[in-house]
Amino acid sequence: MDEETRYEAVSSRDARFDGEFFFAVETTGIYCRPSCPAVTPKRKNVRFYPTAAAAQGNGFRACRRCRPDAVPGSADWNVRADVVGRAMRMIGDGVVDREGVPGLAGRLGYSSRQVQRQLNAELGAGPVALARAQRAHTARVLLQTTSLPVTEIVFAAGFASVRQFNDTIRQIYARTPSELRAEAGTGLGAAVKEARTTGIPLRLAHRGPYAAREVFDQLAAETVGRIEEVSGEPGGRTYRRTLRLPYGTGIAAVDERSAGSWLEARIHLTDLRDLTTAVQRLRRLFDLDADPYAVDELLAADPLLAPHVAARPGLRSPGAADPEEFAVRALAGPSAAGELVETYGKRLDVPCGGLTHVFPEPGALAAAAPDERVRALAAALDDGGVRLDAGADRDEAEQALLRLPGIEPTTAALIRMRALGDPDVDPYGTPGADRWRPWRSYGVRHARSAGRVPR
Repeated sequence: MDEETRYEAVSSRDARFDGEFFFAVETTGIYCRPSCPAVTPKRKNVRFYPTAAAAQGNGFRACRRCRPDAVPGSADWNVRADVVGRAMRMIGDGVVDREGVPGLAGRLGYSSRQVQRQLNAELGAGPVALARAQRAHTARVLLQTTSLPVTEIVFAAGFASVRQFNDTIRQIYARTPSELRAEAGTGLGAAVKEARTTGIPLRLAHRGPYAAREVFDQLAAETVGRIEEVSGEPGGRTYRRTLRLPYGTGIAAVDERSAGSWLEARIHLTDLRDLTTAVQRLRRLFDLDADPYAVDELLAADPLLAPHVAARPGLRSPGAADPEEFAVRALAGPSAAGELVETYGKRLDVPCGGLTHVFPEPGALAAAAPDERVRALAAALDDGGVRLDAGADRDEAEQALLRLPGIEPTTAALIRMRALGDPDVDPYGTPGADRWRPWRSYGVRHARSAGRVPR
């Protein structure tokens, strides 16, 4: 898109482009999402930025009306397999917060300087600024939806100090943390018990239509006991699962009933530092950063898929909350996966209903799993021979999987589609699938419902 096309999107308040770019108004010092309901500024006063971090880095603060920091992420990061795309997925997963820029660069196989240069050139902000924008958004959500003490929010959001937290909030939102909290009516002196017993309430934003029923149908069909459960009737179901996270464990609950352009969720964590990572993993599981407008437009051009696209607008291609777990489950099958959980899974300190375990770590399966194929896969995951993290090179990961005993091309492709969130995979060799590029994963979902793909 050129700048004139972007301005047309802003003038028409086109929500399809929320998160794809941001615009800032020089006369007010504010940046917004394209669908902001405020009066459209004059073209001469508008500047465009590819990321919220770039707008913040140029001295603009977030609009109080449209909350541009709360939009879904760009669908480009799911599609792209280059360094920038991989870096953005890893920053979203909290790698910079945990390991710093050197850790990010090491995972990408580049020097810190090269990563900094490429991100700045394309996104207008480096990895530290991008991570900082994400931390600020997490902090605002916690300030306005929970009664947690500010000192706990500081470290839950990934800040290194209270001073850094205060300075960032003032710069991005032009308000103090106390003022942000007062707007939502959660005073600093409120009790923190509710947030710790009922979980942190979150709104997981998505763009465009969202076919929640089909996503929850698939998750319900794949459920493995003790680590997952789906309760309620279709249309009002809740999906709950345990999470194995960098600093501890968690339990997430997501409601099927969409309340506008988001899904309601709650997350219980043993360590609040895992919040950003947990949110991003739920976003990948529910495919919330997809661009349904682009997907549906292309797939609807296929006469065989067109009626299915019309009947299911916004159909998503679910990912995985834990890529390593999904790989083992895809190879072992649901029944064997349940036995692995029961025998080798780590028991939660405080079970919650039917959720009692987290899926076993690869190291625990590498030496003890009864299936030789599972042992080989777990060993490769444990020693780094196969990488399935958010920034993994998808081609390299698939080739590494195929070198392991017992993993067939269909299984490797399925792991690539789900565990690595690749939107352009056809595991089944579906006739005519090349017409669906770069959205073959979505085309396969429609084709399955049309009976063109074996279940």
